[in-house]
Amino acid sequence: MLQSQALEILKTGANVFLTGEPGSGKSHTINEYAAYLRKRGIDPAITASTGIAATHIGGMTIHSWSGIGIKSYLDKYELDKITSTEYIVKRVRRAKVLVIDEVSMLPPDTLSMVDAVCREIKQSNYAFGGLQVIFVGDFFQLPPIVRAEKNWNNKQISLIETPAARFAYDSPAWKRANPMTCYLSEQHRQDDAAYLSLLSAIRRNKFADGHLRQIETRKVARESAPEEAPKLFTHNADVDRVNDAMLASIKGKPVTFDMTSHGSTGLVFSLKKGCMSPETLVLKIGAKVMFTKNNQKEGFVNGTLGTVENFNSLLGMPIIRTHDGRQILAEKMEWTVEEGGKARARISQLPLRLAWAITVHKSQGMSLDEAVVDLSEVFEFGQGYVALSRVRRLSGLHLLGWNERAFQVHPDVLAEDEMLRAGSEASELAFSEIPADELQKMQTNFINACSGHSVGVGKEAEVKVKRKRKPRVAKKKIWSLS
Repeated sequence: MLQSQALEILKTGANVFLTGEPGSGKSHTINEYAAYLRKRGIDPAITASTGIAATHIGGMTIHSWSGIGIKSYLDKYELDKITSTEYIVKRVRRAKVLVIDEVSMLPPDTLSMVDAVCREIKQSNYAFGGLQVIFVGDFFQLPPIVRAEKNWNNKQISLIETPAARFAYDSPAWKRANPMTCYLSEQHRQDDAAYLSLLSAIRRNKFADGHLRQIETRKVARESAPEEAPKLFTHNADVDRVNDAMLASIKGKPVTFDMTSHGSTGLVFSLKKGCMSPETLVLKIGAKVMFTKNNQKEGFVNGTLGTVENFNSLLGMPIIRTHDGRQILAEKMEWTVEEGGKARARISQLPLRLAWAITVHKSQGMSLDEAVVDLSEVFEFGQGYVALSRVRRLSGLHLLGWNERAFQVHPDVLAEDEMLRAGSEASELAFSEIPADELQKMQTNFINACSGHSVGVGKEAEVKVKRKRKPRVAKKKIWSLS
């Protein structure tokens, strides 16, 4: 399905699972839809399963948005506590559209908890309280983290029936939402047909000897790996070891840049956790760096690589020479959590990090021209696929090694993917048969249902309807899930 087709479906208010291979434009499509809604006076709730993903899309974690935090279960007391918290109640009641990015990393019980909170606050038995819910992600990428220990006593009194399965699509909440699948088919990252074929083979569990021979041509010894290329490791310890050693090896005076923050302590913590720029960034002339934020105007995106060439004499900010020869003055930027058009929390730091090495987990969402990748300690399905799919072409890949799991994807996801593709084709066919005027009417009706307005209608011209305050009544037992 094309991005434009998925966007037309989203505009009707249908619940949607937006998926596709890495580089297919999932984030771009969501950004387009969010801009469409905001232009019509509707502020979508933009969330993600992790702090890193949340910073990429300018939203907050779904855990923070819904008030569930780090909870692993909900009982009646916990649900009542959340749904009696004023700012959470206001946030959920105001919402019309809920986006959950990187849903592949969200456990099924967490999704059910979010559903329970929304239904209780909205006092509705519809999935997620009747919100348009948009799941975004790719189940072939990194799966949810499974905790080694489980408090089975807590599980027995939980309101949420936790499925045995690992993925969000097995949650009862997902099934109630019954999202239409929009499987994006365009490719905006890889421009190497042979490499695309190799990545698709991994994704379809068709990785064969011919593909392995291609991989073997990209194997390099550690000492001969290109120094200027970022290195992807599966473990934080390897990343820190490489970055610290390389910075220490450079002669010269270190310059330190500290992060500043404003707003709610909890939201600031979430922003810091998700931000790829460190709280304290130490640079030297000659340090290899990577931009951690998009700024098309200044000519860099998340993943742009370069070297610290100097420090500006007036501002003291680093001057970065990118790999393609451009010179960029890096200045502090902000990461914010916005709600209702206002920033509730913000952090400010240089959009840079040391880039001799980075974890595969933190590379998710990036596009790299070149990378040195070590897959010898892959411990999770999808890790190898994520690492390989960061690189635009085979010639930019330098492999230090791999193990038997490096080219494997989760077997459960393989079976689900066939159904998702079939569902996307059915959605595409169904919407292609809807007359243009009828489709437009569906989209207009959804905007009206969300109390939005037509494009070009100013605030002065909007008719504001005063809602009568509802009398306070005892809550219905929406939370009771049987």
